[in-house]
Amino acid sequence: MSTNIPSAKTLSGSWDAFSDVDAFVAVVSTELAAMKADGTMSSKRGPKAALEGAALEKAILSIWCVCFCGMQWRAVGRLSGLPFTTLYSLFARWTRLWRRLLGRLAKEWRISCGDEPEASALIIDSRSCRSSPTCGSRGIDGGKKVKGVKVHLAVDKHGFPSAIDISTANVHDTVGILPVIHERQGFQGTLLGDAGYRGKKLAKRAKDQGISLLSVASGIHGQFIPVGIRWVVERSFAWLSRYRRLNTIFERTTEHLIAFIEIAFISILSRRMARLIPQEISP
Repeated sequence: MSTNIPSAKTLSGSWDAFSDVDAFVAVVSTELAAMKADGTMSSKRGPKAALEGAALEKAILSIWCVCFCGMQWRAVGRLSGLPFTTLYSLFARWTRLWRRLLGRLAKEWRISCGDEPEASALIIDSRSCRSSPTCGSRGIDGGKKVKGVKVHLAVDKHGFPSAIDISTANVHDTVGILPVIHERQGFQGTLLGDAGYRGKKLAKRAKDQGISLLSVASGIHGQFIPVGIRWVVERSFAWLSRYRRLNTIFERTTEHLIAFIEIAFISILSRRMARLIPQEISP
């Protein structure tokens, strides 16, 4: 089984994430305007006027800096000149925005690569992350000696998530992936996982939803060996490791942690779409 994955061609550019941060600000601003136009984004309530123009762009950039640089809300508020309470409330209120924008960009990227908008196969895996004592529920992953939470992902062959869920680190992969499978109700295809996703109970749960679960060993004697397209989820976790807010978890709620994960993938996709060679875009 080949491990090569055809992808759309993009212009070469700097690996520095700050070189394309304007693309992130632009796609978020565009999606925010679209959601306000179709009524899916609730309007701000209160005596203060909603942020607009340059102030809104500065707020979006500040939220990105919290995710990528791992800055504290109070620190980025002092640097941006905006109240940190305003920045945090925007981040929390835009939960639906992050989810919708990530889904749209992922579909656009798949179309640019010559694929169907919806994936026929998803790759699943998890990553245990250390969390601070102020974080919500925590557990200990005995195998990796990590006390914190576990991120469960289901990604397409390009490495972009179709479903995300969070559990404590002591939850086994076969149990932690169940909410991800539930989130993908209506998905008719194949789930690819490593040897940790073996088990009759999980296979039956997936089969009941019309999903075929295929567990494939991806290593020998502790050494990782790429098999088919299952390796792409490992690359997705490597992408997330570049965003410092996701290396040690401080979020008190799973919704906010998922939002930061979505922001990280939106940042990656917005850079790719901005560098996409025009003739590669399908009509």
